Amino acid sequence: MALAFLLLCVVVTTAHAERVKDLASVAGVRGNPLVGYGLVVGLDGTGDQTSQAPFTVQSLRNMLNELGVTVPSNVNPQLKNVAAVAVHAELPAFAKPGQQIDVTVSSIGNSASLRGGTLLMTPLKGADGQIYAIAQGNMVVGGFGVSGNDGSRISVNVPSAGRIPNGAMVERSLPTPLGQGGELMLNLNQPDFTTAARLVNILNQTFGEGAARALDAVTVAVNAPTDVTARVAFMARVENLEVNPGEARAKVIVNSRTGTIVMGGLVKVLPAAITHGSLTVTISENTNISQPGPFSGGQTVATPQTNIEAVQEQSRMFLFSGGVSLEEIVRAVNEVGAAPGDLIAILEALKQSGALRAELEVI
Repeated sequence: MALAFLLLCVVVTTAHAERVKDLASVAGVRGNPLVGYGLVVGLDGTGDQTSQAPFTVQSLRNMLNELGVTVPSNVNPQLKNVAAVAVHAELPAFAKPGQQIDVTVSSIGNSASLRGGTLLMTPLKGADGQIYAIAQGNMVVGGFGVSGNDGSRISVNVPSAGRIPNGAMVERSLPTPLGQGGELMLNLNQPDFTTAARLVNILNQTFGEGAARALDAVTVAVNAPTDVTARVAFMARVENLEVNPGEARAKVIVNSRTGTIVMGGLVKVLPAAITHGSLTVTISENTNISQPGPFSGGQTVATPQTNIEAVQEQSRMFLFSGGVSLEEIVRAVNEVGAAPGDLIAILEALKQSGALRAELEVI
């Protein structure tokens, strides 16, 4: 059995303090998605084919009518430099009217490329149907594509989507719960009871007993001043406090396609003995030609011959003692020379036997 290349990545977790702003976020202080529909013009013949994308022509007619240009109903514009697009962005928390945000533009028709195009004024709406920003500007497309008359085509990245840095102007702000109520909710990025308890202890030590309480493994409620100015100063102190987060769960992640295996530093194995070996079976097919004797009147006959050879490598056994560390696991695996597939089988067997004290995830 040929040994495949094995990449063994080891992640060792060590206790270290992190800022609250890196561990948690304030409930309700978040971005909001925006979406809109618009037209990109100025394309070099790579726009929508109007026969297959009639909504592009309809959108162009509506826009021209609003600008005072009437297109006769019996005229069907055959445009190659216009594309219908979907525009989406995220309205950051505390964004105010007049500020600019980035937008992403994606073709929704059959445009081959948006390279060199310009997005016309497009309103961006939130989930409530209200307009929160207006997008417009020149496209930045990271890919390109070329094609020949015979249908051959070469494409680099995705030319049918692009971005407009600072391409939208905020027109309406969203209310945030920062100045509402007497408590602020801190939501941990990773649910963990240990981290939540330590965060409560740090807050109580800093602001007095009873200043914070844990609601569950994610949310910590903090008593905050009701005055908005004082509350901002209070949150500035809170987010810069340092907390030692709880250690992550012992986990082994296996990518069965690439053979990549990632183990956490807390992975342990109970006493277990493992043997590893391989069996190689070689099958070869040959054809023997049987010739008749001279003047015998016989016929030439082809007879198949099959050769089967089995070679079994000597199995080697290694022993894991109780509470073995990650370093010892890696050393034993390297000594036995296990291939990725073999190592995955070993880990699954250890998990099934209950000897592997870690979560095993195969992706």
